[in-house]
Amino acid sequence: MEDRIDRVAREAFGFDALRPGQREAIESVLAGRDTLVVMSTGSGKSAIYQIAGLLIEGATVVVSPLIALQRDQVEDLTAGGAAQLNSSVPAAERERALAELAEETLEFLFLAPEQLANEEVLAELAVARPSLLVVDEAHCVSEWGHDFRPEYLRVGAAAEALGRPTVLALTATAAPPVRDEIVERLGLRDPAVLVRGFDRPNIRLAVERFHGEQGAERKLRALQDAVEAAPKPGIVYVATRRQAEELAQSLCARDVTAASYHAGMRAAERDDVQERFMDGDLDVVVATTAFGMGIDKADVRWVFHSEVSESLDAYYQEIGRAGRDGEPAQATLFYRTEDVGLRRFFSAGGHVEVDEIAQVLEAVTGGVTEPAALQDATDLSETKLASALARLEEAGAVEVQPSGAVEAATDDTTAAVRTAAEEAEKRRVFDRSRVDMMRGYAEHDGCRRHYVLSYFGEPFEPPCGRCDNCEAGRGEPTADDVPFAIGVRVAHDQWGEGVVQRYDDDTVVVLFDEVGYKTLALDVLRERGLLEEV
Repeated sequence: MEDRIDRVAREAFGFDALRPGQREAIESVLAGRDTLVVMSTGSGKSAIYQIAGLLIEGATVVVSPLIALQRDQVEDLTAGGAAQLNSSVPAAERERALAELAEETLEFLFLAPEQLANEEVLAELAVARPSLLVVDEAHCVSEWGHDFRPEYLRVGAAAEALGRPTVLALTATAAPPVRDEIVERLGLRDPAVLVRGFDRPNIRLAVERFHGEQGAERKLRALQDAVEAAPKPGIVYVATRRQAEELAQSLCARDVTAASYHAGMRAAERDDVQERFMDGDLDVVVATTAFGMGIDKADVRWVFHSEVSESLDAYYQEIGRAGRDGEPAQATLFYRTEDVGLRRFFSAGGHVEVDEIAQVLEAVTGGVTEPAALQDATDLSETKLASALARLEEAGAVEVQPSGAVEAATDDTTAAVRTAAEEAEKRRVFDRSRVDMMRGYAEHDGCRRHYVLSYFGEPFEPPCGRCDNCEAGRGEPTADDVPFAIGVRVAHDQWGEGVVQRYDDDTVVVLFDEVGYKTLALDVLRERGLLEEV
């Protein structure tokens, strides 16, 4: 018998059946429970809030960082009415959207996160009393997320200002630390955390390794050869803007229609590259991580990486842009051990230093409270300022309002800076462990799909048959004789408590709360009794 969820899915959106995880998430939202949904790209996360929004009385507010994606969603949502609020919307259209919201004739309102800093907009939204607040690309709220957006830090406080509607957070990839931070930063109450559908079996996983003094040159040549030979279109991810430009030029010299894409280009130039790629006028985009979020091109046949990503979270998000049509696709990492040092350097550069934390607190206690003024006073980037404020807020030294304004909350600035600096150092250590997990993937000699899926907490029995190691006969299942079950909490004398993540033959990986991922030899663990269940 068809229930109301199936009926709305069929009548409003033309779905013959829901995908795994969608119904469970919709039912959770309909029950009024805060929900975090972690589902791979292309698995239908948008349908969750679209169906739930139509079934819940009251408006649905969707926070999304991508204006182009907002526009597409508004055009697709004919049932119930939809509108958007962002910097590209004319004043008259903006006023009309807010008026329709107040009159309860608008079902879906999409807005950019920076709109939450506008007190007038926030007040209008609060009067409308939305029943559902959707946070799309929720990993943007996490400093461990690969697309951290400082303006997302306002969403949790904004939810309170809106009368605390049910919150639905959606992301395509989030390992346990990122999931925990999403829950904390958004203030989710006893949330249902649904992790579903990470496996993309149509994507073949592979690593090409290069050694020796000539390794860098051989790697570049192999990458160029692979791009030239591979079916098009495809995406190459590189570490720096200069690499993006030089590789794109070298590919053009090989008669490959390619263009670079990075944050140093003007917005109009980036939009042009993206539009040409989407329209099929470009075969290859060579990009830094600035390219990809919201790119929904079904026929991307491969994603190649010239260097390791900052984490497996980032890597899996990036390769997930291949093969969305379900046809065979390829994800290859071109790897040198020396590349890990470069990634560690970039990761370290994103962390806030003690003197920067002190500088921010001094400005706040001196009466500088607005984010723009704080940036001017401290000369810090928006991301570093957000990180400093987050550490200070954790230390109880400041309070950040929904508008983004900051208020001092302690007189003991010395102790506050010390506590905030300790938290910053913990994050630095944790981030280094995430790079180490990426290195582990690159140097893994077993089933790569098992390695990735266990990182995200999704069970998988190797071999997968669709990675280079399994194809070479190296993807056999790991032994069943293990000291602790996966998912069990354990304690270590030095590193504190953590959760068992995965086993690889003679090693175990534990995600420790304070120091991140650690790989321990099983024979040493057993011999010395290094872990105990808690």
